[in-house]
Amino acid sequence: MAKMGRPWRDHKPPSSAPVWGIIEGFGAYYLLLTALELGVFDVMASDGPTPVGLLADRLEVSPTHLAGLLDSLVALALLERVDERFGLNETAERYLVSGGPASLADLVGVAPGPRENWLGLAETIRQGRPANPIEGDPAAFYVPLVEGTFTTVFRAASRADLKIRYSALTAPRVLDLGAGGAPWAMAVLSKCPKATAVVNDLPGVLPVAQRKAQEHGVAERCTFLPGNFHEVPLEEEAFDLVVLGHVCRTEGVDGAQHLIHRAYRALRPGGRVLLADYFVDPDRRYNPHGVLMGMTMMASTLEGFALTNAQATQWLRAAGFVNRRLIEPIGNQFVYVATRAEKRSR
Repeated sequence: MAKMGRPWRDHKPPSSAPVWGIIEGFGAYYLLLTALELGVFDVMASDGPTPVGLLADRLEVSPTHLAGLLDSLVALALLERVDERFGLNETAERYLVSGGPASLADLVGVAPGPRENWLGLAETIRQGRPANPIEGDPAAFYVPLVEGTFTTVFRAASRADLKIRYSALTAPRVLDLGAGGAPWAMAVLSKCPKATAVVNDLPGVLPVAQRKAQEHGVAERCTFLPGNFHEVPLEEEAFDLVVLGHVCRTEGVDGAQHLIHRAYRALRPGGRVLLADYFVDPDRRYNPHGVLMGMTMMASTLEGFALTNAQATQWLRAAGFVNRRLIEPIGNQFVYVATRAEKRSR
């Protein structure tokens, strides 16, 4: 029985800790959201370790209530307390301060998607579609999301060069489909001074990429292509890199395969597709982040699903890609890299 993963089932009941962990997770999320809304982490980054009273004055809040919030954040390992002073730990410095090197501060509030869709999840499962899908107003959802994810994905895209070596290309042409803030295009253009990019997204989202390109000093090397990535006209056999960054899991099986085939046709022979997503393992056990991200898609989109490694590799192979490999530039950020080796008859 022990070898089957069921030790002492008939004699020793399991702990209720997994259930309580989920119940308390609801409160933990809103504690973090509140701390970000009040500016707790940014003020601590400016002032250093601070007593509750002084911090309450700076934030213009109730000292008693703030003390409860800070104690909870210490319990969640998001702050540290020494004597009567509260300060940032390394996790908060890196991920929760607005200017942190890998800040997730802007992402916390938008990552789960519309909260009302979670409250109606049972009905979504009954009906097979959410009551308020984000497709009804995609810009309202995607603009804050792509702004919140830019720092993380740009870091992943930059680190990916260690495995992909796109910086060794002389003057690559990049096609970034459904680019959001275009972190992949920005990373390649930042490392390749002669690179150019075609950056595509919906008209309401594309201004984020335009702003990011200005901030990174590469706007003059970008062509911005508004429109649905299933329909916009694309040059064939014209690009060295095509990026499908966290877009396939929103499109359903048919839509994801269509994007992969579009990427193949747009690439020159020898060009590579970069398919980034949260891929799920066959047993649905070893990458819970990917499984839960798939559920987040199902809660708020019409076609979203959990994308598996088996699906990704099968679809890349079916499209004609060779030399398929999976890399993890930073933790939990996975990318399939595959090559168009030769022309295909159509």
